[in-house]
Amino acid sequence: MEAHDRGGWIWKCRDRELHPGTKPILMGILNVTPDSFSDGGQFFDGQRAVERGLVMMREGAGIIDVGGESTRPGAEPVTEAEELSRVIPVIKALNRSSGAVLSVDTRKSAVAGEALKAGAHIVNDISALTADARMVDVVRAFRAGVVLMHMSGEPRTMQANPCYADVVREVRDTLRARIEVLAEQGLDREAMAIDPGIGFGKTAEHNIRLLACLGVFRALGRPIVLGLSRKSFLGHLTGREVGERLAGSLGALAYGLVEGAHVMRVHDVRESRDVIEVVNALLREKQALCSG
Repeated sequence: MEAHDRGGWIWKCRDRELHPGTKPILMGILNVTPDSFSDGGQFFDGQRAVERGLVMMREGAGIIDVGGESTRPGAEPVTEAEELSRVIPVIKALNRSSGAVLSVDTRKSAVAGEALKAGAHIVNDISALTADARMVDVVRAFRAGVVLMHMSGEPRTMQANPCYADVVREVRDTLRARIEVLAEQGLDREAMAIDPGIGFGKTAEHNIRLLACLGVFRALGRPIVLGLSRKSFLGHLTGREVGERLAGSLGALAYGLVEGAHVMRVHDVRESRDVIEVVNALLREKQALCSG
């Protein structure tokens, strides 16, 4: 397995310039929801959510990704008012107390706009800025970083018989098209990152194939965000329930790093940081030996 060169990647997120090519970045998942598939309800209380965000930063998270609407398969949408009431106080508190790079996981332009006003730097949109026609204007106005994720369908129905002729090619081409359209609409390419959307409108076999062929997405020229943590395809492979998928998550994370992922979206920050330290050291040594 050939390690990919990690250098030369820049991700502009408002006043922050991230360099995930130098060292992969951990994006800690902070679900301020009662019903997310893995940790729903654990951090639904705002103060507990803030405390969890601070813990993740101490454990090594470079980005905290705050979400107020579950996007698990079959999830029902929440109102704009409810989503705002969940995420804005948490983002404000984390911005005041930590200075962290903050991301808001939302499809709603009003939520994104208020989150950016409150101190967020990144909009992580599972619809790749297609669900809300005003989202592009918000991202452009704030010069925010953005994660463009591939999703087939929408959370309530996305796992109802997803079908692709060639999942890797179709996901790659969709993301390429979104980059081009958004660049034409005035978004800075260097503000964009891409996410193949593991688990979003894909079968276990689709997810495995996307991960196996992850290097294909480097040709799009933007940092790759990868969310594998505790996903159902890991249960398919191991037979483990959600709460028992840490080892599988870390194994998949290590493979993603070797294949060139730049930002790893995880629940288990401390353990994931150890994997990054080990894999990154090995990749650096391999690059030095092979170029010497």
